[in-house]
Amino acid sequence: MNQTLSLSQLGWRPYFQQQLTLEELEWLTPVRISSHHRSQVQALSELGELTLPLSAQGDALAVGDWVLVDPQHRIRRRLSRQSLFQRRAPGSKLETQLIAANIDTLFVVCSLNHDFNLNRIERFLALAHEASVQPVVVLTKADLCSEVAARLAQVRQLDPMLMVEAINALEPEQLVRLSSWCGQGQSVALLGSSGVGKSTVINGLLQQPEQQTGAIREQDSKGRHTTTHRSLHLMSQGGLLMDTPGMRELQLSDCEQGVNDVFADLQSLARDCRFSDCQHQQEPGCAVQAAIASGALPLRRLKSYQKLMREQALNGATLAQKRAKDKALGKYYQRIQSASRQQKKGY
Repeated sequence: MNQTLSLSQLGWRPYFQQQLTLEELEWLTPVRISSHHRSQVQALSELGELTLPLSAQGDALAVGDWVLVDPQHRIRRRLSRQSLFQRRAPGSKLETQLIAANIDTLFVVCSLNHDFNLNRIERFLALAHEASVQPVVVLTKADLCSEVAARLAQVRQLDPMLMVEAINALEPEQLVRLSSWCGQGQSVALLGSSGVGKSTVINGLLQQPEQQTGAIREQDSKGRHTTTHRSLHLMSQGGLLMDTPGMRELQLSDCEQGVNDVFADLQSLARDCRFSDCQHQQEPGCAVQAAIASGALPLRRLKSYQKLMREQALNGATLAQKRAKDKALGKYYQRIQSASRQQKKGY
């Protein structure tokens, strides 16, 4: 992205403007992180695209962050985020991984072929609700599915207010359905599993082959994962679109409110349970189990809710323990360094 854009085109809002001091307004420039690399980041600004070195002591940055830079293009401060997507880092690492910052709308991309999975959609929706970002479920590869109407109905049953679009991303006229969320100054992120067609959606929204796409594997109807890093792009409609690599693993942490929001129907039923601490198992007077028995609530939905709540609680507690351990270790090192300095002064 080489063209010069105004701050408003880059998503600048009064929320960010109000964080600046008069002194900062005089000599610092606000820029937005567009891609993140090991030792540097790319940023978009009214001056064009900039390359900024990263400091080991600086705040962790996410694509979409707003930062203030000095005339030498050094990052001086990160502005508070309006929204943040994060997850527990994949694998065995006890860390939180930042996904995207300052996003207005999340396109939850799911394929209508063999990859279609309601539990996975609920997982992404919990992430969106926790970040207070509007989710839109985009069901791709409609041309390869003979049950489009039925699967659309299944997704809409998750939440009657949920926006859902089923498209063939190779057809430009179908992508027009997403344009209302892609206007000037709007920031959109795409999240989805590997091979669900995110790159094809991106190419259509950008109206240029910005991302490579892979062919469908016949054995499982999955596309080959082609995106390798997070990046921010200008859409033809004027908004900004952030792509992310396909996620084979999305571990939730500290996401209780987001999960509860996704399962608002279950929460409403639980208020009618006889016991306030009902676990919705074999307790007498359980309104949730009664709804399952009558067919009003799918058993799958209860199991999905319980799994996500257990996962986010376990990961949140594990990460909290690591943070406490790291903090205690940091204080220990500070005491050692202080004692060493005092000892040197004594000689």
